[in-house]
Amino acid sequence: MSYNFNEIEAKWQKYWEENQTFKASNNSEKPKFYGLDMFPYPSGAGLHVGHPLGYIASDIVARYKRHQGFNVLHPQGYDSFGLPAEQYAIQTGQHPADTTLVNIEGGVDKAGNKIAGYRNQLDKIGFSFDWSREVRTSDPNYYKWTQWIFIQLFESWYDNEAAKARPISELIEIFLAEGNEKVNAVCDDEVKDFSAAAWSSFSDKEQQEILLQYRLTYLAETEVNWCPELGTVLANDEIVNGVSERGGHPVVRKKMKQWSMRISAYAERLLQGLENIDWTESLKETQRNWIGKSVGASVTFNVKDHEDTIEVFTTRPDTIFGVTFMTLAPEHELVSKITTPAQKEAVENYIQATAKRSERERMADVKTISGVFTGAYAEHPFTKESVPVWIGDYVLAGYGTGAVMAVPCGDQRDYDFAKHFDIPIKNIFKDVDISEEAHAGKDGTVIADSDFLNGLTYKKALKTAIYELEKLGQGEGKTNYRLRDAVFSRQRYWGEPFPVYYVNGMPQMIEAEHLPIHLPEVEKYLPTQEGEPPLGRADVWAWDATKNEVVNNNLVDNETVFPLELNTMPGWAGSSWYFFRYMEDQKRDEVFASAEAMQYWQNVDLYIGGSEHATGHLLYARFWTKFLKDRNLVPVDEPFKKLINQGMILGESAFVYRVEGENKFVSVNSKDNYKTQSIHVDVSFVNTSNELDVESFKNWREEFKDAEFITEENGKYIVGREVEKMSKSKYNVVNPDDICKEYGADTLRMYEMFLGPLEQAKPWNTAGITGVHNFLKKLWKLYHNGEEFLVSDEKASPESLKTFHKTIKKVTEDIEEFSFNTSVSTFMICVNELAAQKCTSREVLEPLAVLISPYAPHIAEELWRLMGNKESIATANYPQFEEKFLVESTKTYPVSFNGKMRFTLDLSLDLSKDEIEKAVMEDERTQKQLDGRTPKKVIIVPGKIVNIVG
Repeated sequence: MSYNFNEIEAKWQKYWEENQTFKASNNSEKPKFYGLDMFPYPSGAGLHVGHPLGYIASDIVARYKRHQGFNVLHPQGYDSFGLPAEQYAIQTGQHPADTTLVNIEGGVDKAGNKIAGYRNQLDKIGFSFDWSREVRTSDPNYYKWTQWIFIQLFESWYDNEAAKARPISELIEIFLAEGNEKVNAVCDDEVKDFSAAAWSSFSDKEQQEILLQYRLTYLAETEVNWCPELGTVLANDEIVNGVSERGGHPVVRKKMKQWSMRISAYAERLLQGLENIDWTESLKETQRNWIGKSVGASVTFNVKDHEDTIEVFTTRPDTIFGVTFMTLAPEHELVSKITTPAQKEAVENYIQATAKRSERERMADVKTISGVFTGAYAEHPFTKESVPVWIGDYVLAGYGTGAVMAVPCGDQRDYDFAKHFDIPIKNIFKDVDISEEAHAGKDGTVIADSDFLNGLTYKKALKTAIYELEKLGQGEGKTNYRLRDAVFSRQRYWGEPFPVYYVNGMPQMIEAEHLPIHLPEVEKYLPTQEGEPPLGRADVWAWDATKNEVVNNNLVDNETVFPLELNTMPGWAGSSWYFFRYMEDQKRDEVFASAEAMQYWQNVDLYIGGSEHATGHLLYARFWTKFLKDRNLVPVDEPFKKLINQGMILGESAFVYRVEGENKFVSVNSKDNYKTQSIHVDVSFVNTSNELDVESFKNWREEFKDAEFITEENGKYIVGREVEKMSKSKYNVVNPDDICKEYGADTLRMYEMFLGPLEQAKPWNTAGITGVHNFLKKLWKLYHNGEEFLVSDEKASPESLKTFHKTIKKVTEDIEEFSFNTSVSTFMICVNELAAQKCTSREVLEPLAVLISPYAPHIAEELWRLMGNKESIATANYPQFEEKFLVESTKTYPVSFNGKMRFTLDLSLDLSKDEIEKAVMEDERTQKQLDGRTPKKVIIVPGKIVNIVG
């Protein structure tokens, strides 16, 4: 019987779907296991072979846990809101909902493109997903609850004393009883103190404005990354090398009124929480650096001839007497106020130039030194000397206060800036040479030329400086964080609408029972001519507060009908809580997830995804989880217990070489003889010997129709090869559908694991897949004698039991350690040994099918059924390793004559010395060696050697 993998795989995929084999239960006495993948964004490009890598790994673990008796939740869904669908809609005129649907479910889009569909592609690979719990972030039934969570954030404030979020209603009670003077909350910097009587005297609008300064999600003028080409704000993690990740468009910094979230309130808890989760140290360190905790002091400098002050945060208040200038971020609000008329033009030109550089670019660029003097001076808190105030783009508005007290003798960037602009550098370190570079060291450093700090070491000087600043009323000890509040508005169409309308310019939340607020229809997905977001094009986008429904804009009277928010939520909104949604299977219309479901599943036991989400999704998801825990809406404060970042599968690009100025192509081995330009070519035109199908290439694009080719002597055109990121633009994408069709899903699954350690990047090479495919053929053959299925009830030989239990031990250890590539090698060795032993015993072959089932589930199901089992192999118990089968019962003795080994003899380890001698002497090979002689001595070391002398 031949191994017909296409037929077998289609059969079992249909069986799993019809029987809901992998449907999880929320009511089980089994221990629970929740395995999750970072869900995909459903693009029209579909899956390539790099995408399933993490899914295959998590699926192996999920299947393994089921075999071990766990109740497994292994769901899947789609992160279906976002910029790519919107950009495609703009280009093609299709509604993002339509393109997203066809990208998920497959079919033909309105542009006539045939789309495979993510669901179809995923099903072909044989994943054990519980599709009954599918999530799509763009589904109104889902984003209803994203809107609801936004409202909960709006109705909350962060109490520093309790170290948690509390309902805003409780803050109002405090204001009514005692004002805000004793409130220790995370809030805006400019909040003013007021009494209970004053609170009661404020108008409704004034009270709302004050509360907005405390809410966990709030409206404020914020410095943002604005991409004019895309017409939207971008998060820092959506910008690469100063341009948008999507499309490579320029990004500038500008101020806009935006919704923001006070993730900064959770900075310390986000740091501390890292100690309690099983993540890689490198990923934890990435988050620690992003949160950026610093302990130091806040120092206030008065601006000369102005009422304004400049506040700085410094980790080195001990160096305050070394300040020789100050630097403000170009975006700092004081710049326009304090710049002198003489410096106005230079300052404005500089601000305009720096607005084109992203924060990341400015942070990374340590070589470029630029800045402009404002013409203003600050006053040193202690010496009262004048300190010139500059602006420079090495200072960021989003970090600290957007201002630094520059101590060039102790900071290299300040040092380089001072040298560049010929600003004095004062040395305040005793016996330290700063002629070549700044001195950043602390240990062993003694402060000098610093008044009351003279002779003090770093730690003593630090405390003394803070004490004296507090005495002056111009500073205090402070802990600062680099983590900034997260901008939550996007000027896009394809995102969650805010459940917000405006009365007298103040935001009002739409009540939960009226959610979801659906995205309106618009004629174009572009900003309006007035610069409003795309929702500004909607005709029906106003809120009737009496009827509680969305109505035509013409009805806005600002009495009962009001304008709705025009921005939409960012891509990370829906992905910050989706893992809780998967837990719920029955009450999705009633709650985002029921208390019972969340109490059972708790949090994700294993989360697999890319490391690129470290400072985006993973941080936001942790923030939302901690907030929801504060408000008693979830039972845990960390969403993901264990996290693994899978590496990238790289593509092997192919290149042809065009002779410059000609439509002529030269083979790779001759390209150095010409001046050539390398051009990516579709890898489907290239065989495993790197030979180009010239005719396919000519038919590929009109410009290549009449191309000439300079080939090798054998007439072949050989392409160049290079390992790169797999992408459509490089024409190096390998479609998993093609691999499944030619070799089978089980081959794809095992080959992706075989390529190398899960966490490492590795190149794809289709030529190498045949080895894994041949292994599966050998596995199939092990259960057959020619065309006949053959599994006997005979007892397995000791050799076969030893081989099998050795395999159980290694494969189990590998899965527990996520070392899947070595498991595949172990299976190959096992099958080769069992074939050599001619093993046909059910005692070995039946549990072997279970052991390999997580890796190659289709062939395992088929073999399991052929052995007479009625239930799916997914329900079978995992084979138990037994040490006794690995204990050696015999010893292969080298039998030597006068010290030279002549043959070996297998004897039981239980034999005594005399019994070993008797067996050796009776062996015909011994008699032949002795040739009638009587040996002088027989030396025997039981378990080791036999040596016959004489």
